Amino acid sequence: SVQKLATYLRVKQVMANFNRVFGERIMSTIKPVELEDYQARRESDGLAPATIDMEISIVKTMINKAFDNDKVGGRTVKAFRRIKKKLKKAANARRQTISVVDYLKLLNAAPPHLEAILIMAYNTGMRSGELRSLRWSHIDNGKGFIRLPAEITKERRAKDIPINCHVEKMLTTLPRAIHHDSVFTYKGEPIRDPGGLKRSFKTACKNACIQCGRDVPDGIIFHDIRRSVKTNMLNAGVNKVHRDVILGHSLQGMDVHYLVPNENDLREAMKLYSEWLDRQVEEGIRGSVVG
Repeated sequence: SVQKLATYLRVKQVMANFNRVFGERIMSTIKPVELEDYQARRESDGLAPATIDMEISIVKTMINKAFDNDKVGGRTVKAFRRIKKKLKKAANARRQTISVVDYLKLLNAAPPHLEAILIMAYNTGMRSGELRSLRWSHIDNGKGFIRLPAEITKERRAKDIPINCHVEKMLTTLPRAIHHDSVFTYKGEPIRDPGGLKRSFKTACKNACIQCGRDVPDGIIFHDIRRSVKTNMLNAGVNKVHRDVILGHSLQGMDVHYLVPNENDLREAMKLYSEWLDRQVEEGIRGSVVG
């Protein structure tokens, strides 16, 4: 089940990092101060507080799973209960968005495999892990939807995303392999490593003269596309419920029980966003010509 996770490669690497230090230890003998030293060591390696907390959380989950399997009753090693997070609440909240003009610059600077991914991301708000895990079997051409199964979404819930004309056109240009079902590929093979997508995005930003990086002033990262899409949908007049459903965010309060948008509702919401985006693209192109 772990191998089916979109984050499997990251989990695997996190465990390898942890085991290089604690792999020969009995978990109950590890002291909080040793975990604090590990945190400090990872920080000196250049990792962000949020990444360090994520690594500790993954290891803690593994330990709890081991105890559950051994029928000990869900205990957690005391050291992990006492260890404090490095990141203060909301300290790493990002507000960066990617303008339509910068999106157009990225498209012009991106290699073909990344260009297709950027079009899909900016028109749907899909996460990088969902894009890498996307299969042709998830594309419902008949009804015009992308049907993401629960196992590849972060929310662990199935998600239906309307396909607009730009995504539809882009999909017709992609080759289909015989030996795999992945939609997005690099040199004919599935893009499994998230690092490969990040490097391609970074190179495209450099070629487009756009600042890139989480810690760079005004720098953008791939995930900022998702924030941009939801912000753009707001500006386009798409209501909150439809924005949340398309991007996979949870409805709140009684909306969970009483609001159930149908596929026609979602299509209309996507049409509204697409028409707004088309107008912005036209203005961006017109502005670049005048400039």
